[in-house]
Amino acid sequence: MTYVIIYMTYVMFIYFSTRIQYRDSHLIIPCEIAVKSVVPAIKALMAKELVEKHGMKQDEVAELLEISQSAVSKYTRKVRGYVIKIDEIDELKPSIQKMVNLLLNGSYKRTEFLEVFCQACITIRKTSLMCQFCQLADSNIKIEECNFCKSICPKDN
Repeated sequence: MTYVIIYMTYVMFIYFSTRIQYRDSHLIIPCEIAVKSVVPAIKALMAKELVEKHGMKQDEVAELLEISQSAVSKYTRKVRGYVIKIDEIDELKPSIQKMVNLLLNGSYKRTEFLEVFCQACITIRKTSLMCQFCQLADSNIKIEECNFCKSICPKDN
């Protein structure tokens, strides 16, 4: 439990960095929250899949994902990319698998990969897992009243 509290403090530091000055907290948009929480979580799942299921070395995964070997190490040890727990979202698994397969094949259009990545983000946003972070960024947000992500990400997507 202590680990989670320490990690949450780190996340809040990212969101409320003194280097970024917002005149109004309403300017923090869900995509900005996703960049700090969802994107690393998706990359962590891809790194984990490549290392554990495909037997790749960390430096190979780093080259494939265009990240550092250190980042891959942190992803596989669950030190980075686990602010939002997405590993148990069944609807997400096909997207992760498709992205991994595209990367392993090596011949894919960038737009094809981006489409799958964005769909994975939409899948996560539909689960309301990001809501708590949006509320941390803007205390005026009432989670029970905000349906923004669900309204732009209908269930049939």
